[in-house]
Amino acid sequence: MKLLHPSNWTDYELIDSGEFEKLERFGNYILTRPEPQAVWSKSLSSGEWEKLSHAFFRKEKNDPEKGKWFLKKGMPEQWFIEYRYKEMRLKMRLGLTGFKHVGVFPEQSENWDYIYDQIKSHYQINASGKTQNTEQGDKIEKDRPAQVEKQRILNLFAYTGGASLAAIAAGADVIHVDSVKPVLTWARENMEASGMSGIRWMFEDALKFVQREVRRGNTYHGIILDPPAYGRGPDGEKWVLEDSINEMMRLCSQLLMPEKSFLILNLYSIGFSALIAENLVKSHFGTSGNLEIGELYIPDKYAKKLPLGVFARLDRCGK
Repeated sequence: MKLLHPSNWTDYELIDSGEFEKLERFGNYILTRPEPQAVWSKSLSSGEWEKLSHAFFRKEKNDPEKGKWFLKKGMPEQWFIEYRYKEMRLKMRLGLTGFKHVGVFPEQSENWDYIYDQIKSHYQINASGKTQNTEQGDKIEKDRPAQVEKQRILNLFAYTGGASLAAIAAGADVIHVDSVKPVLTWARENMEASGMSGIRWMFEDALKFVQREVRRGNTYHGIILDPPAYGRGPDGEKWVLEDSINEMMRLCSQLLMPEKSFLILNLYSIGFSALIAENLVKSHFGTSGNLEIGELYIPDKYAKKLPLGVFARLDRCGK
């Protein structure tokens, strides 16, 4: 069981956590947001949180899933942050939504690095591209790099596209599936802000999409799933994680190539353990390849570890 946390962020920091809230810095701005798993005490006083924060999210009494942001003077409703890893440069727009989200889940950067490395490893070919003179004086090419098939990556429940951008940055072809049209627009903005292009956008229910892909006989080198606990498709299709995730994994097992492929499953639902993710992967994908399971977390400045979901990563790339 692995415990993983982001290590490459300069534009993000978890300052403090506790009493069902978290104090975070995104670029130049510090936010106070609800966090149901932060059941411990804060390290800083409420007055210090108040002084540091540029914006505060307060939940509605009648609907705990929604709320309102209260902004101090000079706090914008939208701004950009950057993420860098090796040669990857991502730029993402953030915004204050009525559901406490801001457009990025910082703990997922650990998976972005993994996606980038998995895809890049596919293209590592020992080839010098040198030329040599023949006796007739003609030049011929030696050790010319072989043609490598572009990796096809499927990103389901893809949100604002951090994982899609990581895959594009590494040289893959990406299909990005989400059932919320404004989120697709947001993801496209992030792609353009990052100076990238080529993502194929699918405004569709994720389960319906994979059912159709199975019927078509399509396959992928990488599949990324980050499903919500609850959701709705474009035509009102209902997604409930515990009811639908087993069928989703069964279908994805038919779409993932048996070799030179990888799978990432994220589960953020209180009560779901990494063992559930492990069982789902093993029951549908077998035991071939290297399987990692564990938790994603972010440490705050006072060494408290905030859990932010469980993961399973299956590597069939044969490294």
